[in-house]
Amino acid sequence: MDKNARTVAFRGGGFAPRGRAWVGFVVFAVLLGAAEWGTRSGLISPLTLPRPSDVVQTFSELYASGLLFAHLLPSLSRLVVGAAFGVSVGISVGLMMGLFSLVRAGLVPLVAAIFPIPKIALLPLFVIWFGIDEGSKYALIAFGTFTPTVVATYTAVDNVDRTLIRMGQSFGLSWLSIVRKIVLPGAMPGILAGLRISLAIAIILLVAAEMLGAEYGIGAYILEAGSLYDLERLFAGVVILSVLGVLVSSAIGAIERRVLNWRT
Repeated sequence: MDKNARTVAFRGGGFAPRGRAWVGFVVFAVLLGAAEWGTRSGLISPLTLPRPSDVVQTFSELYASGLLFAHLLPSLSRLVVGAAFGVSVGISVGLMMGLFSLVRAGLVPLVAAIFPIPKIALLPLFVIWFGIDEGSKYALIAFGTFTPTVVATYTAVDNVDRTLIRMGQSFGLSWLSIVRKIVLPGAMPGILAGLRISLAIAIILLVAAEMLGAEYGIGAYILEAGSLYDLERLFAGVVILSVLGVLVSSAIGAIERRVLNWRT
């Protein structure tokens, strides 16, 4: 072995992201510290932004009174039921559109027609169809998550490398084996990326649905706080939604790390 030889660093990481979760916490801490300092110093008007410490105090009062779970649990129930139905049907329809040309020809124009419609605008129609109780809320969330999931799934299947499919056919794999071993793994990154968008839309629609005809729920809580101009309670509701969004994103990230570990 040559004594002058030197070790070359590995350069084939493929832009693999490194986990630095602490950076996000630092960013949140800096923003909260700046808001606290600005409101206490008078630089920021308390009529514009409440003190973060007052929002924390509001959280403790919500928890002590039991109202936190009284509003949170109905919202989680509506979100889970509506999003689960919309996402499951959306993935199924998107897969059929990507795999079967006849289904694609029939449903692509329909999906293109209903996709741009603001789903919140359909809430009065859903109330007429399903009533003002839970049915209309489930329907709005399901429909709002259905269309972006269909588009993401169909696009992900359509973008699978055709060379891999032809290779599987040349090796004599059956149609079902090609779908299971090539199409689904190749489309999974796009499907999960679409799932992130769909669930974010579901949270938005959840708030809109609860602002109309709901006694309990995060949306109803925010509407009540806004009507009373209670900024501490209003921001407490917004923080709950933000935490919910972070938890949903973290859950999808965990699924990605488990399902897409073949990419590393």
